[in-house]
Amino acid sequence: MTKPTVGVVLLSMGNRPEELAHALEGLAQQRDVELDVLLLGNGWVPEGVPDWVRTEHSAENLGCPGGRNAGAPMTRGEFLFFYDDDGYLPDPNTLSEMVKRFAYDDVAVVQGRGVDPTGKPSPRRWVPRLRKSAELRAGDVAVFWEAMAMFRRSAFDEVGGWCGELFFGHEGTDIAMRLIDRGWRIRYEPDIVVQHPATPAGRHSHHFFTTMRNRVWVARRNIPGPLLPLYLGIWLGATLVRARNADAVRHVLRGFREGWATRAPGGRHPISWSTVVRMAKLGRPPLW
Repeated sequence: MTKPTVGVVLLSMGNRPEELAHALEGLAQQRDVELDVLLLGNGWVPEGVPDWVRTEHSAENLGCPGGRNAGAPMTRGEFLFFYDDDGYLPDPNTLSEMVKRFAYDDVAVVQGRGVDPTGKPSPRRWVPRLRKSAELRAGDVAVFWEAMAMFRRSAFDEVGGWCGELFFGHEGTDIAMRLIDRGWRIRYEPDIVVQHPATPAGRHSHHFFTTMRNRVWVARRNIPGPLLPLYLGIWLGATLVRARNADAVRHVLRGFREGWATRAPGGRHPISWSTVVRMAKLGRPPLW
C-alpha cells in the first residue's frame, strides 16, 4: 500500500540549533507517511542537518507566512505540514493520524492540540474555541493555530497560500476566512498532541504594533462592510486592554493607524454573508 506523502516546510532563522535538532528528531521517527522535508533558512544558510533534509535559504527574513509560501512549492505531496523549528512531534504516528483526519474531501486543515513540553498551561491562542475550557472538544472550527498545522495542498493552493505581507501574526485568521468562504472545513483534533514552548505572545518588541496593524489589514481584506467598524472596535479595545503599559499602548495605536492608512495587502475581497453565518454556527463569528 502506498504511503501518503507529506511535504514538510520547516522554517528557521538559525538561532535555535538545539531546538531545530530536536524538531528534526521528531520528524525522523514518523511512521506510515513518506516525508519530503524542506528546511528553509529565513535569512540564514542552513548547515549541519541530516542528509534526508533538503535545504534552501532566503537572503532576507521573509517572516512566517512569507517563508512558508516560499517553501511550499518546493515540496511534493498531497499534504503540507508547516512546522516551527522549536516544535516537536512526541508520537511517531502524529503525522499519519493527521492525514487520516482528511477522510472527507472538503477538509482543508487539521490542527492538533498544542502542549508545552515542560507542563506549562497552553496559551489561549492555541485553542480554536471561544472558551479555553473547550480545548478537548474535537470538531469543525473557524480559526486555527498556524504553528503546526497540516493542509490539503489543493486547498492551500486554491486560496493562494498565506498572506505573506503580514510577516508575523494573524495569518491563520486570514487564510481560515478565505478557506471557509470557498466551502472548505477546518478540523481541530485535540487527541493528536504536538509540543511547542508556551512562550508569551508579547515577548517580541514589535508584537503590539504588528498585531494591531495585521488585525486591521485582515479586517479590511475580509470583513463585510457593515461588520467592519464593530470588528475593529472590539479588537482595538481588547488589544489595548492587553497592552497594560503606556509604551505598548502607543504601539497598538500606531499599528491601528498604519493598518488603516495603508493599502491592505492583496486588496479587499470580503467573505460572503453565508460564510459569516457559517462561522457563527462554528462558535466564532467574525467579530472576535
